[in-house]
Amino acid sequence: MTDAHHQATLALRVLPPLLTSRRAGRLVERNIMVYRRTWMVIFSGFFEPLFYLLGIGFGIGTLVGTITGPEGQAIPYTLYVAPALMASSAMNGAIYDSTFNVFFKLRYAKTYDAVLATPLGIGDVAIGEITWALLRGSIYAAGFIVVMLALGLVASPWAVFALPAAMLIGFAFAAVGVAVTTFVRSWRDFDLVQIVLLPLFLFSATFYPISVYPEPLQIVVALTPLYHGVSLLRGLTTGAVGPYMLINAGYLLLMGLIGLAIAAARLERALLK
Repeated sequence: MTDAHHQATLALRVLPPLLTSRRAGRLVERNIMVYRRTWMVIFSGFFEPLFYLLGIGFGIGTLVGTITGPEGQAIPYTLYVAPALMASSAMNGAIYDSTFNVFFKLRYAKTYDAVLATPLGIGDVAIGEITWALLRGSIYAAGFIVVMLALGLVASPWAVFALPAAMLIGFAFAAVGVAVTTFVRSWRDFDLVQIVLLPLFLFSATFYPISVYPEPLQIVVALTPLYHGVSLLRGLTTGAVGPYMLINAGYLLLMGLIGLAIAAARLERALLK
């Protein structure tokens, strides 16, 4: 059996029970128990994008005034920036747990060796860790949308779908994060992860429209995952809802499913070799 065929077979076994595996839920419960006395560690990552919102959104925003929104309408700069920072919150929460924590468990704590001595399998490990990372990103996003509501930065009833959309962002980045972590050889390699995340955060139409870029660069930005997350949440919170959002959601869902399949295949190779 070829490696490609083996990975495809594994993906078919893993993808159907996505986020519904009871055994994977046991791994999520374990993570909750581990963090129950250090819950502030989880919430600490929520404050960085919040400070960006207060500093840039309200600080620089007073100088900018209004900016062109998703449908070409003029909207306050804070209303433009807030959903982008919410998307960044979901990404950051998911990435942290799916990379640093998974690497430590995989390479040093040997947590998964012990887990596989139970009825849990490789697919359960992949789904469990991705679900936990997704939940962390969702907690950040939920806190952020509460702040947005309190500050009057939600302009549409479509915003009720913003949290599910943020969970989709969390799923996409959590799955890819676990997949990438299986290739990491040492802690130094995570510098490369940060090199990728910082440009995503700064240049995914987070602080200004994609139209300010030269046309070739616009194409590059439009192919990046956080751009689709930002576009999705910005449309929902400003009321600029359109068919393009199906492309945003489909991109993130496909990214998550591919990441899950690769993560499961790589974990099987690492843990059952």
